[in-house]
Amino acid sequence: MSDIINYTNAPEDIEEALNSAVIIADDFLPTPDRLVRRTEKEKITIAIDKQSLDLYKKYAKKHNAKYQPLIDRVLSVYAEKFLK
Repeated sequence: MSDIINYTNAPEDIEEALNSAVIIADDFLPTPDRLVRRTEKEKITIAIDKQSLDLYKKYAKKHNAKYQPLIDRVLSVYAEKFLK
């Protein structure tokens, strides 16, 4: 984006905010196929520390999500980074 727009008719506080805004690169988010993970799942039974599980459930509820996929994602990231 090389076109610079000068907002001279905006109220002063809005003009300041617009002039100091930072442009975010187009590749800010991963592509949709990388954003939503569609992997084969296998059900297991596991004992998890109650305090940890409560934290996952609280975080998931706050973000209107399910806690199981959150735990799955944490385990997947760990496995990808440390268990290859």
